[in-house]
Amino acid sequence: MPSLPAGYRVVEVGAPRRDEFLEVDRTAFAMSPSAEVDAVVPFTVPDDRTMAVQAPDGTLAAVHGSYPFTLPVPGGALPCAGLTWVGVRPDQRRRGLLTAMIDVHLERSLARGEAVSALFAAEAAIYGRFGYGCAADDVQATVPRGAALRPVAGSERLTVRFDAVDEATHGPLVHQVHVAAGGGRPGWITRPTDELRRRVVVDPPPWRHGAEPLRLVSVHARDGEPRAYALLARTEHWDRSVPAYTVAMREAAAVDAAAAHRLWSFVLDLDLVVSVDTPLLAPDDPLLMLLVDRRSARPRLTDNLWLRLLDVPTALAGRRYAAPLDVVIEVTDALLPANAGRWRLTTQTVQEADASASGTGWRATVTITDAPADLVLDVRELGAAYLGGRSLTALARAGLVEERTAGAATRAGAAFGWPVAPVCSWVF
Repeated sequence: MPSLPAGYRVVEVGAPRRDEFLEVDRTAFAMSPSAEVDAVVPFTVPDDRTMAVQAPDGTLAAVHGSYPFTLPVPGGALPCAGLTWVGVRPDQRRRGLLTAMIDVHLERSLARGEAVSALFAAEAAIYGRFGYGCAADDVQATVPRGAALRPVAGSERLTVRFDAVDEATHGPLVHQVHVAAGGGRPGWITRPTDELRRRVVVDPPPWRHGAEPLRLVSVHARDGEPRAYALLARTEHWDRSVPAYTVAMREAAAVDAAAAHRLWSFVLDLDLVVSVDTPLLAPDDPLLMLLVDRRSARPRLTDNLWLRLLDVPTALAGRRYAAPLDVVIEVTDALLPANAGRWRLTTQTVQEADASASGTGWRATVTITDAPADLVLDVRELGAAYLGGRSLTALARAGLVEERTAGAATRAGAAFGWPVAPVCSWVF
């Protein structure tokens, strides 16, 4: 760990100092405290995972926390530390406090057996220097009311309900559908605690910004089973006596194409509305495939999950691969020396993998080796490619991966790729 300034030390915060923790983060992010919000929005970071740098006078100078997630990866899932609430007081910057906190986060995560760490980056330029690579994108769009969708068989047999959100009733429905909708999608982190599940359906008035109370649109099969949902709110607006309401969506998920079609058909046909702002969508979300005129939705691409491999061999062996591969990858890692070195990744042969490869990819073994490297890259680029949302071939063409054996980047790019785009549907 790099040395902190004299008198500074990293401490575990816990519940007794939660108010101090919150105050530092609010100061760092210029957020105003609100008793109305605090009364209904739960604090979601586990007490044993809230950390801080304490200044010589005993006050907290910087804070961070993490969540105990299970990260869906291609063909599997791994324990993951979801880094969050990272903030340094403005008058305590440029003293190495963030670097010290990241080092503690990596050390504690490894001790808990978490092979990867994930985050959403408030500023995209910060986390690359700590080995995090941008591993996924999301799309948001502003869809005009009445936008035409291509038909999907079975959509017409589903029913729709439109309700004011009730935490007790709708929290379990949202969680059930969210878990089912993410099956097979890398990066689709679900909410493991009651506090996180509650937070998605709470609706303090200060969060509304002039919109109506939060609504739930739910899609159901004939037996009543929920198949899709959207959390949304309409904002009233009139343009010279002409209704021009807008809809903002907090989150949406559907378990299959028919449910997605029914959900969006309803939302895009709400009375008085001129446009619908979507929540975070995967780049291959069904809505984007179903829109007859995708241009009219003005899709906007931005970075989603950032990923850091903490235990390279465990992480590489913990996912599946889309094609057979035998490659030696030389990894550099300035913060975790155990990751640095040459790793041979070998999948089973096609014949051996037939039983396990159907729909889930090829398994791999990963061993340290002295053999010459086929590819050389930093742990940052390995994290970027890990979920299948970034091409190792493209990274090599950009000069971020060095190819020492002709064709190795193309072979590795095909194997590391995945047929379903990674995304996390909510920001943590």
